[in-house]
Amino acid sequence: MTDPHRHSVLDDAQAIAYGAGMAAFAITILTHLGLVTGQTAGLAVLISYATGWGFGPVFFAVNLPFYWLGWRRIGPAFVFKTFLAVGVMSGLAMVFPRWVSFADLDPIVGAVLFGAISGSALLALFRHGASLGGVGIVAIWLQDRTGFRAGWTQLLFDVVIFALALTLRDAATVAISALGALVVNLVIAVNHRRDRYVAV
Repeated sequence: MTDPHRHSVLDDAQAIAYGAGMAAFAITILTHLGLVTGQTAGLAVLISYATGWGFGPVFFAVNLPFYWLGWRRIGPAFVFKTFLAVGVMSGLAMVFPRWVSFADLDPIVGAVLFGAISGSALLALFRHGASLGGVGIVAIWLQDRTGFRAGWTQLLFDVVIFALALTLRDAATVAISALGALVVNLVIAVNHRRDRYVAV
């Protein structure tokens, strides 16, 4: 008999496909506008801008060191799902610019769209035991080891990312980018509630 409180393999597969696909589309919007974001994706975006390398391969490579820690801290199921999600997102981020173009996209509207789409993508992945980045894993590990709150670690990482962004982008672009990051976090903060979502 199927456990009504657990996701099936098909449930997980569609969530990974949706989450990774929407995240890749959101990154297409972000990089089209020359904006930046936080967390591991933000680091990959900055490396991409600084080197000219494609976001997809950089994002995939940046995440590699975190899987071992995720395996030890959270477990193999999480690492496997996250590896799949990162792989799918990286691949789609390479091909989306060939499939999607924008004749006119206001940067502020684009930042909000990026935030909303990214937030929904991450929600789908979180609710199915996956993620798209390694910074969260490190944050949880540090919290367990030292007691330093995971949220503060992620915030400090984002502060560094946006400070570095000022060396590659003007202040107005970074400010608009911060709006997009704020929308991502608001979507997650309002909707990612374990007390309201019981399936795992």
